[in-house]
Amino acid sequence: MPIRPLSLPRVIGHRGAAEAAPENTLASFREAKRQGAHWVEFDAKLSADNRAFLLHDDNLDRTSNTTGPARARLYDEIRGLDAGSWKNPAFAGEKMPLLAEALSLFAQEDLRFNLELKPCPGRARETAKIILDELAHLWPAARPKPLVSSFVLECLEIARDQAPELPRGLLLEDHPANWLDLAQNLKTDTVNIWDGAATPEWVAEIKAEGFGLLVYTVNDASRAKQLIDWGVDGVFTDAPARILAAVGQ
Repeated sequence: MPIRPLSLPRVIGHRGAAEAAPENTLASFREAKRQGAHWVEFDAKLSADNRAFLLHDDNLDRTSNTTGPARARLYDEIRGLDAGSWKNPAFAGEKMPLLAEALSLFAQEDLRFNLELKPCPGRARETAKIILDELAHLWPAARPKPLVSSFVLECLEIARDQAPELPRGLLLEDHPANWLDLAQNLKTDTVNIWDGAATPEWVAEIKAEGFGLLVYTVNDASRAKQLIDWGVDGVFTDAPARILAAVGQ
């Protein structure tokens, strides 16, 4: 059972407010705050020159004006890409920000956050080490500690060993029989599960073991309310305002 209390919100803006703004951008985080979110979630990985920046996919194709693997590009190249027009011409010129820029914005806007370690293939170890080191140096010690999560077990092992003071979240896409062993071995504080795998029985099981429980990605208000009624602590959503109207803070 987790040993430290962790205050979780009912609503976390998924990649900011990804329904309204280009995901994982400063514009998206500002929009999440405008919609009333107190927490946001985002994905961080490394460029070819080991600079921590925000991007979900392994490739640049879906959320920029170029193609190819992110791990092959220097950050200065990535910085020159348009990461907004794919969503809406109003966001033309939006950048894939450095982790440092996102952290600065969160401090200014008083946003709490869940950082997902999202390494490019084969880069789990250096991704976790570099990003955790940046967090230690750049996130103000006086502010609430962020939740660090990952699907990649090696990343969570490194987080457990390198930054034991940071709350950790185990991300799961299905319902593995050994979920409890994984969570206990990694000393996680939360279990973050896919909406499609969530059942009343599994929710009750996770909560009975003392873990915080977050569900992704929930954009339907009635579903969000059902999950909260089951005992889920909070949901990740692309539409914070809509879900906040249904379940509150």
